[in-house]
Formats: sequence, structure tokens, C-alpha cells
Amino acid sequence: MMIEETQHSIFFGNAKNLSRIDDNSVSLVITSPPYPMIEMWDDSFSSQNPQIKKALDGDKPMQAFELMHKELDEVWKECKRVLCDGGYACINIGDATRTVNKKFQLFPNHARIISAFLDLGFSDLPNIIWRKQTNAPNKFMGSGMLPPGAYVTLEHEYILVFRNGNKREFKSENKSNRRKSAYFWEERNQWFSDLWDLKGARQYLSDNEARERSGAFPFEVPFRLVNMFSVKGDTVLDPFVGTGTTLLAAMSSGRNSIGYEIEKSFAPIIQNTLTSDSSLEIINNAVRNRIVSHKEFVKKRIDEKGADSLKYTNEWFDFPVMTRQEKTLAIQFIKSIEESGNNTFTASYIEDAVLDYLGEQTLFSEAVD
Repeated sequence: MMIEETQHSIFFGNAKNLSRIDDNSVSLVITSPPYPMIEMWDDSFSSQNPQIKKALDGDKPMQAFELMHKELDEVWKECKRVLCDGGYACINIGDATRTVNKKFQLFPNHARIISAFLDLGFSDLPNIIWRKQTNAPNKFMGSGMLPPGAYVTLEHEYILVFRNGNKREFKSENKSNRRKSAYFWEERNQWFSDLWDLKGARQYLSDNEARERSGAFPFEVPFRLVNMFSVKGDTVLDPFVGTGTTLLAAMSSGRNSIGYEIEKSFAPIIQNTLTSDSSLEIINNAVRNRIVSHKEFVKKRIDEKGADSLKYTNEWFDFPVMTRQEKTLAIQFIKSIEESGNNTFTASYIEDAVLDYLGEQTLFSEAVD
């Protein structure tokens, strides 16, 4: 049986208390928290602990840095509680650079978060470097062309990957869901690299100001992570949900999701992200692109190595695949996204393989009109 519906809920409040979420009920955490020592987040951190503002005003940057991370530590403790045994946490974080009292330095956010997760008993797995290339050459600073006072600019962020407890075990229905959640051979080779170059990734959000205030990552980041580290029917949590990109990625992949957001003013923005006219097209085009990309891979593989190099056939789409594990891989399009009240949303899925909708130039939305 395929996924018929998934549920997606938003709670407004501080993620230091995830009391509405049961112990061991979440399979994957994906989030991008406020970055300590990035100036745009100073007020947010200081509102939670006034000692942070005092440290900043008193030119005590390392004290402020540690106090900010102590606020995040409380969220990581809650993530530990709600994650199932074998569940994953993926944290997108960038280091910060800042001049305080005429002294410039780096604040290693990624290292501090790794330390916090290790203290909680998580296993630190190979991390991903997300190469953003957001800095122009004219932004190099320091002594210009003269050594030794210049410093390099940061053109990457980290996606830290942690596992809670032991390797996850799958029983009964979850085994079937796991098989249906397989990824294509060529996707594995791309996604499971430790270097992601997503500089050209499109931000699938219309509110530019909100995107800046939330520090939202592009859709492709949580989309990959959801498919890499969870299975259909799982629940994905984003404790700093911002504009809702993680929830959109969970919808696209047949997962349930929960988001926490401290800023209640984000409610209409999240609603727009999940239910706007473009959301269905965004999700179904992401699904479509997986299939079309695989068809292109198949064509190239046959041209270069012959049809015999593809020994298996996918049972859902009836096209060639590389490995036996891809035979049961199933990808569904979304039929509708409805708000069911109290900041809860229901995504309904098409239960058939709709290859008729996958013409090279035909979008899903055009095909069903």
C-alpha cells in the first residue's frame, strides 16, 4: 500500500520545550538554528537571556558566544528526547566572523554544536560542507594586497549529521516503507558526497524579507536530507521552522512533519509556504525532476555501456535501474494540500505511477488541468 496522507503541524513557542511531542516519536531532525555571533540574531538570543546583551555590550564576545550556545543546548536536549533510537539529526550551521572592540575573530559554531551533541551521547557522523559561494571577490578584507593582515572569506556552511543511539531497526510495515523509500543509484553517488555545491539552488519562497530574517536554506537541502535519512511515513522535526521549507520537503517525500517557531508573526508566511498556489507545483516538480533525471541517466548509461549494464527493472515505474534495491523504489505525486485547522496541514497523494505526466516539457500542473 502506498502513502495516502501525511500530517504536518506547526507549534508556536520556544523549542527548548517540545512537550507536545512524545518521547522517541521523531525519526529525523532537520534544522538551521539562529547562528550565534551573527549580528542579525543578537536580539533574539538576548531576549531569551539578558546576560547575552550584557556580554556583547561589555566587549566579552567569547562569553556571549557561549551563552548563546547554551540556549541552543536546551533545544538539542529536547531533540535527544524526542528522537527514536537510530534517528538522525542534521544541523545546518555556519561559523561566524565578527569584530568586537577592534579585534576580528572567528566563532566556530559548528565545533561548539558538535561538542554539545557528543555530550548528549550522539554519534558524530561524516559531515557535509555546503559550498555556497556567496562572497564576491571585492569582499576580501584586512590589509588588501599586503600580507599578513588579510583573512579568507567564508564560502561554506556545515550540515552536521548525528545519529541517536544504535543503528535503526525496521520491522513489519516499516520494512516495506524502507524499501519504497530507496533512492536511485546515481542519487546516492551525488547526495552522499561530503561536498554539496548548491550555489544555484532556487529558494522556493516568495517572501524575500522573511527569508532573510529566517535564514532559510534552499529547498534542495532538506529535500536531500529527508530522502537520505528517513523513510516514508516517518516524522521529521524542525525546531526552528522559520518559513517552513523543511515541512515542504517532508511533504514532497511522503513523510509527516512537525515544526516549532518562536516568532508567531511567521504564521501567515508558513501557511503561504505550505498552501500557496505554487506549493503543489514546487513539490511535484521536485518529484518529477527525480524521475526525469533518472530517465536521462538511463539513456546516457545505455549509450555508453549498453542495455546489459542495467540489469533490474523498477516495479513502480517499469523503467531500468542499476541495483536490486531500486526495484521497489516508489515516488508519489501530491494531489492536494489542505489546512485542517489549528496550524495543521494534510497532504494527499496520488496512489498511481503517473508517468503520463512526465513529458520533458510538461509540468505536472499543466498535465492535470
